[in-house]
Amino acid sequence: MAPRPVFVSYSQPDREAAFGIVARLESSAIECWIAPRDVTPAADWAAEIVEAIAGARVMVLVFSSSTNDSPQVRREVERAVHRRVAVLPFRIEDVLPSRSLEYFLSSQHWLDAFPPPLEPHYARLVDYLEALLRVPPSAPGATAVSGTYTAPMGAATPASGTLGPLPMMFDAAQLHRLESELAGYIGPLARHLVKRAAATAAGAEALIGELGAEIESEAERRRFVNACRQFLRGRE
Repeated sequence: MAPRPVFVSYSQPDREAAFGIVARLESSAIECWIAPRDVTPAADWAAEIVEAIAGARVMVLVFSSSTNDSPQVRREVERAVHRRVAVLPFRIEDVLPSRSLEYFLSSQHWLDAFPPPLEPHYARLVDYLEALLRVPPSAPGATAVSGTYTAPMGAATPASGTLGPLPMMFDAAQLHRLESELAGYIGPLARHLVKRAAATAAGAEALIGELGAEIESEAERRRFVNACRQFLRGRE
């Protein structure tokens, strides 16, 4: 499925508001991705969400008191910020983000959608998104050009004299170890990310750099990179 420019994130108690937003945006020819409607039957739910966020231009976050209690929403917002996807909180209640969400949302533009009725707020949202989507997108995250890996800003870069390139294919034991190391920092998404990165990485350093870029903390990223280098060096 082709990427859609708007990803709508919401906590379950706000489902009605979220689907109301989608209906209003799509009536204005703004394509949206929302779960569970757009999850392919029998597909890997986490993988589809990761891909949908990566392909979006903006995440509309339906924000309420229940949002603060949703680990799933926090993971989606964290993923969007990491992928440099613009996050637009559409605040349907007069509440502030929890400390964990505030870290990701403190510099974002907010759109207050109260008091009711919602229609004027929907209209402002449509206007904002139409203006935003008219601006050509900049290339987010890592890019691969002619087989060369370019790390995203802040990613760990290869140190001279560490690892030489490995073959394009990595064995199952290597991938499982990398997955286990990464899962200690970002959780179950590691499995999907390792599989995807290994399919295109030009060598060990490229693979480690791409996976390390998924870790927000610089100190934790360095620990991950060093552990992976030591492991892969021992496998040569």
